[in-house]
Amino acid sequence: MNAHVGLGKRLSLWVQGIAVDEGNGEAELISSREASRYRSSREVERRRQLYDDIGGFLFAHDLDLTPVNFGLAHDYLTGNDRGIETAIKAILAQHGQITNGLAEKIVTERNSGELTAEGLSNLLDTVEQNLMHFAHLVDESRVSASDYGDALQASVTDMDGEQTPEQIVSALMGLTRIMLDKTRQVETEMRDNQKRTHALQRSLETARKAAEQDHLTGLPNRRAFEALLKAEVIKAKENHESLSVAICDIDNFKQVNDAHGHDTGDRVLKFVGSLFTEITNEKCHVARHGGEEFVMLLRGKTISEACAVIDETREDLASRHLVDRESGEPMEQISFSGGVADIFGYSSPRDALKAADKALYLAKEHGRNRVYIAPRPGDEA
Repeated sequence: MNAHVGLGKRLSLWVQGIAVDEGNGEAELISSREASRYRSSREVERRRQLYDDIGGFLFAHDLDLTPVNFGLAHDYLTGNDRGIETAIKAILAQHGQITNGLAEKIVTERNSGELTAEGLSNLLDTVEQNLMHFAHLVDESRVSASDYGDALQASVTDMDGEQTPEQIVSALMGLTRIMLDKTRQVETEMRDNQKRTHALQRSLETARKAAEQDHLTGLPNRRAFEALLKAEVIKAKENHESLSVAICDIDNFKQVNDAHGHDTGDRVLKFVGSLFTEITNEKCHVARHGGEEFVMLLRGKTISEACAVIDETREDLASRHLVDRESGEPMEQISFSGGVADIFGYSSPRDALKAADKALYLAKEHGRNRVYIAPRPGDEA
């Protein structure tokens, strides 16, 4: 029991006094002023409670404090992964407790359909073997052609010898037949190799899309967003354009799941994602950043213009009267809060993301269903 309290207290102290820089993995103490402001934040209170709940879950089931177990507890307690939640409930109903082995089994089975590092490695090995086989066929064809040329040259030389014309023609026909058979064999193998190559190309394309696409909304995921961010920063600099980043989070989403169930929650996520998709174009990109959070990049718009685009979508969503498809009952208002930051107003894109995130949670603190612009460094009061 003391150990449980110790972990909860340590996690709470961590939330209160330490900010983690996800960009470089280093932790640094935040200022007392910032700590005081964040302690008053309802969002931080929610996070602190979640850390305590995760610690309680791990200790209640005597689970090792590993990334796998921590992530499992997080997905179960937040309802972020319905598959994991269902699996844990079934095990608790049957056994009453989760063990390290069962936890690992749940995660393994849940990820069985995903492309693992080992699966990708095997796929690349197959591609390499296919390319080596193709190179071997090319070399073999070249050698066969060279051998055929040498044999023809030898036959021409022998024409001045004692062989009769019939024997020479017969020898040439034999060489030609051998060369034709070899050519057909190589052509067949090359066609088969081409089919395998096309199949591998499709597999690699499918793997690439799966690795960069959110399976629920169909939007780019966090991994794809990181690549988009780098590309858009380069384009904006080359074209001397502005670039803004917006982070938006659905308000009270846990209450939606609790009141209407996760199936309805999933439909809300897809619907909100579709609204964001409507504003995308070659200069505006949206991705699901995780959970109920979405992130956008808007190139070629000032920070005020970018904020206006996001706010228009916010107003659109807030004005909708959604109905629970399963019960037929009207749902409470669905809204989101957002924070927008000028990427080039900060020392790095990572700092701009942090600023947008702070603006988002300030919008949450001030009542939700609003979009705030993050102040530039030095402009804060």
